[in-house]
Amino acid sequence: FESYPVSSSNLASVEYDPDTYVLRVGFKHGGVYEYEGVMPEVVEEMMSASSQGSYFHRNIRMNYSYTKIK
Repeated sequence: FESYPVSSSNLASVEYDPDTYVLRVGFKHGGVYEYEGVMPEVVEEMMSASSQGSYFHRNIRMNYSYTKIK
């Protein structure tokens, strides 16, 4: 997994595995989730968005299957 710097009031950490298209997101209020099938360009858009948390909630959260890992 590659780690990305996060500036968000909701997201604590963002990691991505470009080989398996798995996005791992940690939340400041607890919980770490892995989202499957997230293409690299979606991750790039999220990381360059003015609000990474808003982008995540609009475009990723309910659009990809996920697993809670922590």
